[in-house]
Amino acid sequence: MDTAASPLLLLLPLLLLAAAAAASCRAALDDPAALLRRAKEAEFMEWMVGVRRRILVRRELGYEEFATSEVVLRELDAMGIPYRHPFAVTGVVATVGTGRPPFVALPVQESVEWEHKSKVPGKMHGCGHDAHVAMLLGSAKILQEHRDELQGTVVLVFQPAEEGGGGAKKMIEAGAVENIEAMFGIHILDSVPIGVLASRPGPVMAGSGFFEAVVSGKGGHAALPHHTIDPILAASNVILSLQQLVSREADPLDSQVVTVGKFEGGGAFNVIPDSVTIGGTFRAFSKESFDRLKQRIEQVTAL
Repeated sequence: MDTAASPLLLLLPLLLLAAAAAASCRAALDDPAALLRRAKEAEFMEWMVGVRRRILVRRELGYEEFATSEVVLRELDAMGIPYRHPFAVTGVVATVGTGRPPFVALPVQESVEWEHKSKVPGKMHGCGHDAHVAMLLGSAKILQEHRDELQGTVVLVFQPAEEGGGGAKKMIEAGAVENIEAMFGIHILDSVPIGVLASRPGPVMAGSGFFEAVVSGKGGHAALPHHTIDPILAASNVILSLQQLVSREADPLDSQVVTVGKFEGGGAFNVIPDSVTIGGTFRAFSKESFDRLKQRIEQVTAL
């Protein structure tokens, strides 16, 4: 979905959260309608979509976001916004405001043939982080235009390695969120219509983990299965057992997920392989549930 509305969808909430948390904002920052009108100006929208498209065509893996960081730094330089770089190899932390507390942080961070398809083979933006960067830069631009009205400082956090690389942890360890009193984050979701914002009390996004297991047996000809120890059959039983961790062991009111998305092994229809590999993800909203799922997955896959 490559429209101006996509990155603009959550731009206004970012601005309002930052402005409200920075306290005692005046003039335009106290007028949400004015902020939205500014964000919808044709020139602003064209610039913001252009930023997203520049990131789209240069897809990079965790801690390899050098070209993406260059886009961020170039735009921050053009706005006159001070920043510190690098954090956690490719991360960027910028500040807008008076330099006084309170400090508020806004963390951000292909098979379809189209004009802005990735020019890097085997790499794509599959989870919308290109939109996240564009939204945060858009927020930075408007906040910078009203920086003298902020009674505090907004910290803009561009995080690397969001997908499984532990980028947030490394940013924190590097001191990216020191002195911050409140922190806000957003995510895009294709199940929510454009123009609609979704939230709720309590956790919104689950913690996620990954697992991989090699199931070993004894290979042989498919016509003589009794001479083998079939790892495909064993792995299938492991997968069925994993699915029961949620359906039969978890509290129905405690949302959890275990999904096997990888099953590799064998290369011929008439040969039973020596081993197969399965892998997947597990997710939960509480640390207790997450740790228990992890323990049970280890126990089931070790059988």
